Amino acid sequence: MANTLTAVDDAIQRMLSAVEPLQRFEIVDLMAAAGRVLAEDQVAPCHVPPADNSAMDGYALRFADARAPLPISQRVAAGQAPQPLRPGTCARIFTGAEIPLGADTVVMQEEIVLTAFDDVCVPSDIRLGQNVRPKGQDIQAGKCILKAGTRLDYRHLGLLASVGIAQVLVFMPIRIALLSTGDELVQPGQVLKTGQIYNSNRFLLQGFLQTHMAEVVRFIQVRDGFKETLAALEEAADSSDLVISTGGVSVGEEDHVKPAVEALGELSLWRLAMKPGKPLAFGRVKETPFIGLPGNPVSTFVGANVFVLPVLKRLAGESAPSSPLRLTGRAQFSVTTQIRQEYVRVKATWQDGQWCLSAYPNQNSGVLSSAVWGNAMAVIPPSTQIEEGKEVSFFFYTTPNPDNN
Repeated sequence: MANTLTAVDDAIQRMLSAVEPLQRFEIVDLMAAAGRVLAEDQVAPCHVPPADNSAMDGYALRFADARAPLPISQRVAAGQAPQPLRPGTCARIFTGAEIPLGADTVVMQEEIVLTAFDDVCVPSDIRLGQNVRPKGQDIQAGKCILKAGTRLDYRHLGLLASVGIAQVLVFMPIRIALLSTGDELVQPGQVLKTGQIYNSNRFLLQGFLQTHMAEVVRFIQVRDGFKETLAALEEAADSSDLVISTGGVSVGEEDHVKPAVEALGELSLWRLAMKPGKPLAFGRVKETPFIGLPGNPVSTFVGANVFVLPVLKRLAGESAPSSPLRLTGRAQFSVTTQIRQEYVRVKATWQDGQWCLSAYPNQNSGVLSSAVWGNAMAVIPPSTQIEEGKEVSFFFYTTPNPDNN
């Protein structure tokens, strides 16, 4: 493999072209479908509303009868089946109730006057069809309401329920095997010895993957050694849909991931034109896709958002854009890039009708507190000089909190 650096956008496209949606499906109840990805189009089996209904509490009548006082011939509440409206009468009706056959207009209760005989007099300026929600106004039977590839949230669940769909066919969750490499890593809760650090990447990635509805089925702590790395990668590939490792992808004497992956499959990407995260790798172990993230925590964090997320969406069958939505903000910092695209951890706040971006003072790839302090990443292209006040592209990696403005 050539030692030239691959541009970020090129790397993402090559990753996406190398993976396909996994063809594993299951039927789930609507109550358990939040966050899942539809595997087939959803077609409405009925109209919404199923019949003309009233948008107001009031009186349903035939527009042609509106000139004379109208006796009340029936009362219709929501959920009740109305009788056909007798000519020359009106029906007391409530919001959501079905319009009686023969009625075509509803006058809200505040606009009518009752005679001494409790007949209804309506204003002279009413309009034909007013306050009537027509059958199928929202959804018509036979219409496709959601496309395959939609990741379902509470809005979609409400829409599906409104047409009576109780179960949906969805893609099964992506199974992930996580590998952490390095003799220096220990788990939180243990006592640190000389030369050791806590394994933050495992928990960062596991939380990130669970947030995006992937299932971590295997975690393997790998000691520094070629044979150990080889065995761990083979075990991971046999039990998952995607293998993700952290550390061991650089060129040091104890970095064994790259040669191990090449021994078991192939490495199609290595060394990207980005900062942080240059020694990021992509390929396959046997037939299982593989992403190797650098060991520095911020490099893992950036790599998860920029590369892992698009691959997850592709494998999961999601049709939404693979990359985060890019916005434009005004820099409150200055930076000059060389040959690599830089991802600056920033805090985006809304000020005077625009996004303003302040950068964390220490952008070192080992300073994970920058990711918690900030809420977004500014994307600075290669060979670019950004001065304070200049517009830059950025994306949110978490929901902005107005209270922190």
